[in-house]
Amino acid sequence: MHVGALYVRLEIPAARSLKDKRQVVRSVLDRARSRWHLAAAEVDDNDLRQVASLGFASVANTASAARAPLETVLEALRVHPIARLLDHELDVT
Repeated sequence: MHVGALYVRLEIPAARSLKDKRQVVRSVLDRARSRWHLAAAEVDDNDLRQVASLGFASVANTASAARAPLETVLEALRVHPIARLLDHELDVT
């Protein structure tokens, strides 16, 4: 069994309130859950209006199968129209 974890930190410059931030975060998390079948959650920076820290996890029988959906999410976040990727960590064990 292989477990993959992706941590990303996003900047949401257009967020004028926490409600604006939640809309973007919810959209990203829901898409990751439904499209790539990943566990996903906001893991830090809950009170910051323009910064979001998100975590994604996958489990598979091979390391490459655990890594692939996480890399797909990472690529989607690199070209996200509203959020800007500040930092990320990807680990598969």
